[in-house]
Amino acid sequence: MSLTPSNEPSFRQSVDLMFNRAVALMDLPPGLEEKIRVCNATYTVRFGVRLRGQIKTFTGYRSVHSEHMEPVKGGIRYASSVNQDEVEALAALMTYKCALVETPFGGSKGGLCLDPRDYDEEELERITRRFTYELAKRDLINPAQNVPAPDMGTGEREMAWMADQYRRMNTTDINANACVTGKPVHAGGIQGRVEATGRGVQYALREFFRHPEDIAKAKLSGTLDGKRVIIQGLGNVGYHAAKFLSEEDGCIVTGIIERDGALFNPDGLNVQAVHDWLVKHGGVTGFPDAAHSAKGADVLEEDCDILIPAALEGVINLSNAHRIKASLIIEAANGPVTAGADDILRNKGVVIIPDMYANAGGVTVSYFEWVKNLSHIRFGRLQRRQEEARHQLVVDELERLDRYLGDAWSMTPDFKKKYLRGADEIELVRSGLDDTMRGAYQSMRETWHARDDVDDLRTASYIVAIERVAKSYRAKGL
Repeated sequence: MSLTPSNEPSFRQSVDLMFNRAVALMDLPPGLEEKIRVCNATYTVRFGVRLRGQIKTFTGYRSVHSEHMEPVKGGIRYASSVNQDEVEALAALMTYKCALVETPFGGSKGGLCLDPRDYDEEELERITRRFTYELAKRDLINPAQNVPAPDMGTGEREMAWMADQYRRMNTTDINANACVTGKPVHAGGIQGRVEATGRGVQYALREFFRHPEDIAKAKLSGTLDGKRVIIQGLGNVGYHAAKFLSEEDGCIVTGIIERDGALFNPDGLNVQAVHDWLVKHGGVTGFPDAAHSAKGADVLEEDCDILIPAALEGVINLSNAHRIKASLIIEAANGPVTAGADDILRNKGVVIIPDMYANAGGVTVSYFEWVKNLSHIRFGRLQRRQEEARHQLVVDELERLDRYLGDAWSMTPDFKKKYLRGADEIELVRSGLDDTMRGAYQSMRETWHARDDVDDLRTASYIVAIERVAKSYRAKGL
């Protein structure tokens, strides 16, 4: 559930406010502005499933915000707080997100109002298959029209059930596997999809830290190495972001906030150990080697360099924004900073890397999976060995030179092994994601620095995305 205080705009209103702030700085015809703003359609389904000897009725949604490109793309979440307003706001965010990172999709989102912890695996499968049936028979799951993915409360397992249900209903569709993304690798998925959103957060921060001018705006200096990080939410996204940043970039994760409180250790937490404890015990309470705070939200306000909200929307709001000490916030979750908090933080000089960009790793790698499913071949299968053979020619020449020069020159240890190895699927996926995150940041950054009336990355991201959606509609003759 959202933690937004009642005196603030809802998540959907926040998205609209941020949209308004951007279009006020653009020169769009009023009709086109309204066309981009509005949600095209929302389908509400209520269906019954016989569970535990009685019929239980569930309510689900699938919202399509924009069809300027098709198929439309967006996750399906399972949560007791799911409602139409939230789903429509998330669908709008997907439209802008896909435009920003240049994946050829419109924006969509779905949700089922239930707490998955209340049901066992067999019950969840029956519920998921019936929900899929209700959506698929209306083309709200279709490889050419509407392609769901995992979101909060769903994962590879649910996507595999959905794909199988769609195939049962469309036995002659050769592209049926492309009806959803985020599937297990053995069921048509792609390597690197589970880690994709967290990996994207890492790549976003790496790109930010390539620009000294931007680092200075956040009152920071140097590289990611040694930066103190607090993570809110150690789910799939938060876990992978924290793991990669600490293990590969030298960040020190000082705080981890979960449902049952928070852990804090100024000397750094072992992210993998905390994750393993969380999986085993269902919470962080009792974890050794760290101070535990029952009021997890308080740790959001601890001193750190980088704050990564990676779970719920509205966790940074009017009630706590003025106490946030981080100078750089990267939104790994959707809408973790409310519109009111955004104003406070910007006035304080805090740099926010917005959700539209920061968590786009998931949809980017989903795009790669969709392409893989349509091409019916895994990435790297055709070229990997040819790449290795070409590299072998270079190594052979270097070895000949090595023999000729003797002790005067020799290859660096492990060079041969590393250079000869052709890229496999996960390396190609990471390369494509890195390139995407770099390109998208540079397009935001250009707007951020080139215009005197744009003083934050969020507004810049909306301007870039809305302009791209507008161009698509103009190309259609609107």
